[in-house]
Amino acid sequence: MNYISVEQVGKSFGNLELFNNISFGINEGQKIGLIAKNGSGKTTLMNMLMGKESCDEGKIVFKNGLNTAFLPQRPQLDDNATVKETIFADDNPQLKAIRAYEKAMENPEDADAYQDAFDQMEATNAWDFETDYQQILSKLQLHFLDQKVKHLSGGQQKRLALAQVLLKNPDMLIVDEPTNHLDLDMIEWLEEYFSKANLTLFMVTHDRYFLQRICNTILEFDQGELHTYQGNYQYYLQKREERIAIEQKTTEKAQQLYKQELKWMRKQPKARTTKSKSRIEDFHAIKERASQRRDDHEIELAINMQRLGSKVIELHNISKQYDDEVLFRDFDYKFLKGERVGVIGKNGTGKSTLIKTITKEIPPTHGKVVHGETLSIGHYRQYGMEIKQGQKVIEVVREFGDFIPLEKGRELSAQQLLERFLFSRKRQYDYVEKLSGGEQKRLYLCTVLVQNPNFLILDEPTNDLDIITLNVLESFLMDFPGCVLLVSHDRYFMDKIVDHLFVLDEKEIKDYPGNYNDYLSYKDALKKQKSSEYKADKKTRQNNTVPSKESALSYAEKQQMKKLEKKIAELEKQKEAIEADFLKDMEAEEIEEKSVKLGDIKSQLDQTTEEWMELAEKAEG
Repeated sequence: MNYISVEQVGKSFGNLELFNNISFGINEGQKIGLIAKNGSGKTTLMNMLMGKESCDEGKIVFKNGLNTAFLPQRPQLDDNATVKETIFADDNPQLKAIRAYEKAMENPEDADAYQDAFDQMEATNAWDFETDYQQILSKLQLHFLDQKVKHLSGGQQKRLALAQVLLKNPDMLIVDEPTNHLDLDMIEWLEEYFSKANLTLFMVTHDRYFLQRICNTILEFDQGELHTYQGNYQYYLQKREERIAIEQKTTEKAQQLYKQELKWMRKQPKARTTKSKSRIEDFHAIKERASQRRDDHEIELAINMQRLGSKVIELHNISKQYDDEVLFRDFDYKFLKGERVGVIGKNGTGKSTLIKTITKEIPPTHGKVVHGETLSIGHYRQYGMEIKQGQKVIEVVREFGDFIPLEKGRELSAQQLLERFLFSRKRQYDYVEKLSGGEQKRLYLCTVLVQNPNFLILDEPTNDLDIITLNVLESFLMDFPGCVLLVSHDRYFMDKIVDHLFVLDEKEIKDYPGNYNDYLSYKDALKKQKSSEYKADKKTRQNNTVPSKESALSYAEKQQMKKLEKKIAELEKQKEAIEADFLKDMEAEEIEEKSVKLGDIKSQLDQTTEEWMELAEKAEG
């Protein structure tokens, strides 16, 4: 079923044309990722899909009654509302039923109000939804529901806005950079949520693992054209490479034909006949095609940075605490030349504090930080740079340096550096305030790199950067001969750059060899081991314990337990029916379809059984 049709749409701002004559459709069940350079109009297109921007040309047609939710990159929330009021401000009947039920639970003496609220929960089938509601708030760490929005950090506000749109239970969700301000655990949970959710998704994200594991369609703005790929991110990369190779061959043929036609044109033919007139018109089209150039840039630089001495940065048993809150303690480490270290941990564990301690912006509570004499730190901060009105792009970079020295006495000028980070010569003379948020972050990167540091510290450098820029930055960092210390929630980026991790966990900093995927494998193995030990211990306890006869469950929990038992029985029947079908002769396509369905049923069965077991354990006291 078609949800949205974008038909020959165009949009410009003054002389700047963002896109022209683009058409595509969004169908039920599609999970679409939009890829394009910063400043190419991604956010504008999303605003147009939500009716917040008008089309200059063409039209956007929506299915009648479509329930759509939108998560912008910078959400606008009511500062004076509380977290709870923000969540319950929606018209979703299930949310209203949960709100009434929570109020009734606060005053259990009012039996009539409680019964009405309970009946409303039953009528709207809100029990299952309440489980999702509690899980979403827990996973996004929204614990202080009475706190006002104006007292939340920018990251907390983004997480609140994400919870708000998820709880709208929409048919279609449009999201702009949903993983910004989420820690790695939250991202992995959201990835699983989107993968399993029965919703249609249209999103812009720079998280390539996210695109790989969620999307079944990729849209790409490239060189002013829209390309559609019916597959995930890996499929897109493969088909894009094939498309560019074909385009390159077409351009080369056009260049050869252009040379032939140029000789004819130099004879100054007159358009006396229809044939010669047509040939002159064709010549101009051939010339345009032959002169097309891709503005992709590869960073291949032999940087001649200041040499690091034997002493780089030494951390001697450093600890950091604020009042009674300990962030980390007794961490001892000596950086070696050429090291590439990633820093990971949940929000609030002290990642940024560790960085500031390493750079000596703040002192450690205990211990000592020692810098080598030849150390030159380039620090990219998460909050970006201060924008000065009336300054041009090239002027901003030249404030920090005119060139980067390369080997063999060569130099990379500020202009060339900007070109490699996708600022054309023309764009370099635009005013900074005209740049998009992503372009400003890209410019900030250039100001850090042009200072030619030998120790790069990057705190969330991937926020707001497009995938094209991320590829450029990765190429630069892979050739960078100095040390790199990276804080990032971008798992793909982390895997390509770092060779070991500092993991902040339970007031400790642990050093793990390998990249993020290696760390995940270690965590999975540890989780399985703990699960086996828990099951063995539980079995022993069950054999040695007489269960309590009196249940510890509330009335609502007992009802929920009955619902779960019915659901388990139904899922078991569905599972047995599909397993029986596999004994019959089926086409390959039907086998694949039933395999996917069986996997989904097993996943639901595992989750439902786990929920039932938790209630059963509580009932046993």
